[in-house]
Amino acid sequence: MEIRRAAVLGAGVMGAAIAGHLANVGIPVYLLDIVPPRLTPEEEQRGYTLESPEVRNRLAAQARQRLLKTSPAALYTPDRVELITPGNLEDHLAWLGEVDWVVEAVVENLDVKKELFRKILPFLRPGTIVSTNTSGLSVNQMAEGLPLEFRRNFLGTHFFNPPRYMPLLELIPGRDTSGEVVGFMRDFCDRVLGKGVVLAKDTPNFIANRIGVYGMVATLRAMVEEGLTVEEVDALTGPVMGRPKSASFRTLDLVGLDVFVHVAQNVAASVTDPAEKEAFRLPDFVLEMVRRGWLGEKAGQGFYKKVSKPQKEILALDYNTLEYRSQAKVNLPGLAAARALQDPADRLKALLTAKDRGGRFAWRIVRDTLAYAAARASEIADDIVAVDRAMKWGFNWTQGPFELWDTLGVSYVASRMEAEGAEVPTLVKDLLAAGHKSFYRKENGRRYFYGFDGSYRPEELPSGVIVLASVKEEGRVLARNSGASLLDLGDGVLCVEFHSRGNSIGQDTIQMLRRGLAELEKGYVGMVIGNQGPNFSAGANLFLLLMAAQEQEWDEVDLMVRQFQQVNMALKYSPRPVVAAPFRMTVAGGCEICLAAPRVQAAAETYMGLVEVGVGLLPAGGGIKEMLLRSQADLPAPLESRIPQQVDLQPLVNRAFEIIATAKVATSAAEARHLGFLRPGDGITVNTDRLIGDAKAAVLEMAASGYRPPQRARIKVTGTAGYANLELVIYTMHQGGYISDHDARIARKIAYVLTGGGVVPGSVVSEEYILDLEREGFLSLLGEPKTQERIKHMLQTGKPLRN
Repeated sequence: MEIRRAAVLGAGVMGAAIAGHLANVGIPVYLLDIVPPRLTPEEEQRGYTLESPEVRNRLAAQARQRLLKTSPAALYTPDRVELITPGNLEDHLAWLGEVDWVVEAVVENLDVKKELFRKILPFLRPGTIVSTNTSGLSVNQMAEGLPLEFRRNFLGTHFFNPPRYMPLLELIPGRDTSGEVVGFMRDFCDRVLGKGVVLAKDTPNFIANRIGVYGMVATLRAMVEEGLTVEEVDALTGPVMGRPKSASFRTLDLVGLDVFVHVAQNVAASVTDPAEKEAFRLPDFVLEMVRRGWLGEKAGQGFYKKVSKPQKEILALDYNTLEYRSQAKVNLPGLAAARALQDPADRLKALLTAKDRGGRFAWRIVRDTLAYAAARASEIADDIVAVDRAMKWGFNWTQGPFELWDTLGVSYVASRMEAEGAEVPTLVKDLLAAGHKSFYRKENGRRYFYGFDGSYRPEELPSGVIVLASVKEEGRVLARNSGASLLDLGDGVLCVEFHSRGNSIGQDTIQMLRRGLAELEKGYVGMVIGNQGPNFSAGANLFLLLMAAQEQEWDEVDLMVRQFQQVNMALKYSPRPVVAAPFRMTVAGGCEICLAAPRVQAAAETYMGLVEVGVGLLPAGGGIKEMLLRSQADLPAPLESRIPQQVDLQPLVNRAFEIIATAKVATSAAEARHLGFLRPGDGITVNTDRLIGDAKAAVLEMAASGYRPPQRARIKVTGTAGYANLELVIYTMHQGGYISDHDARIARKIAYVLTGGGVVPGSVVSEEYILDLEREGFLSLLGEPKTQERIKHMLQTGKPLRN
């Protein structure tokens, strides 16, 4: 089986976004929608008729164009939209004969979907996989009455919105879906689409929405009964509870209240237990909000409303009066005490045992959600692992329900429930009656889970996935300090793992990189630089830099920068292959490590850039040097005698200057390649869970191919003439009011380094020469009061200061 081309039926928000993500991974896709029933005024002015292709394809074409404007971006790079061909469901069904996968994403109506499947049947090739993106309708009911050949290749593929960013994909086989199709789609969606795939049973709203929406309805009911405000609930149900910053109502505003209501009502209509039907009954004020069209961000108002008069602010809804008011400061003592704790488990326990109304509310919704998950788990999933993964990947919880049972203590939660007269689920009773204390247990670095049959089974990971926490639990730690560890990944491959706060780079990180390079000399094959924290690295430890600057410890700063430069050069010219594995935020020094590495295996969601100007500095770990080298990568070999005099380097230098001086950050690995942060030979991994495994494979492939380090580089620079050119750009920007005095000063320092520091145009210099210029510029700027103000502001607010 292979998917080389696909089609998406339905060009609404989800259909278009699914098509966009297929295009992201290089799959050409047809996007089809209905033929509009009437002309728009603009179409009438242009003389179009209802038979004009521009009219008949309008809905899909508009959806395709909207992908270029969505925020956050639906596409890795804008040119990916060229892989999407718009059409309609009347004229272009023959196109389906060219595709290997058809994704249905039309309106959530069972009859409409069934009729569409009957309509497309004659156009499908034998073996074409067809799936529905339904968020909760029955997959088996959709396939009723359709040929067995169709049913064998039919299943549910429930993407979560937005498909590019949300990891979860629920795969829902029908009764007749072939095991081969399920296995293929599970692997394809994992490896190619980068999804966290969970197998779900064909039950109302599957796994994540079934539990997540139950929890949301329970939250609404508890809010009303406990007398909490919208902003109080969001403060309680955010990070302190292990949930996203968008918490409850900001999330609902993003998702759309109409979508939430539809899912809740679908469950209520589908289940037979009266108590469960009641659990999904929505408060009257929510239904009234939908009637009024207060659906959230897409409608301009929901539980929150942005206003600009009399001043810019975000108002909160008073659900008792259905009027908006200024947000009130949240004053819940239990919440404040919980937030003061560092350990996430301690924070949650403190919140759930607080004696104020916030604590009562938090315990109530956690208790009810955990009980519901345990009561329904065997109905909706094959095991508890699927439930936990679904909630983590689909709702961004830091722990799934059964992991939460363990964190809080199964016996404690069950006892407290019994004391309050709540029913303890049978699954929990059985576990405790058997003498077990938790749903998960660890043995020899491997996690086992409690099965519905009462036995513990090993948690299976997809082939090629490496979990660094398990590597450490297995005792494969060769060295460790406060900022980094050196691990043995097996097969002769090492891994330097960052684990300082924010994965910032300091002396401990540099020390561990050196240790790793030294170990390579003892017979190891190669080394990966990576971690599995929230981000790869945000660069240098700004707090330590600021303290050193304020204490005027310039020799220490010079030494630290020099050591960082040296270790990056050692990585670049290591006789053994070194592969950096960046993901998500990879900026400043984190970016410079990747620029130095002989090979990079980047996650598709890698946001890479040299952002030092935001704190008043310039890149000094080799970032400017490497961008200068990469600007000349397509020229003849960088030897003085081989670069023709007629080659104009200025446009190349100008582009590197623009990228560095404006702190451009790539919003995807694909864009990072376009900007030069990644090279054509660097790899991209769509599923971040596979990143370390793929980086290890890259090391082994490089070693097997007889890896040799690159030759020492020589760099031709534009010298004084190039600097004069960039100075004109800086002057124009400054005079036009686009940059401040200090911005201009930083830009001149960057220009000085990029052009070779005042040498004769056309001079050829060494890498070490450019590194010296970087370090001098960095130290000079660090001594500036305005730079120190920028660093202080960034540390205090997390945002850049324009001074």
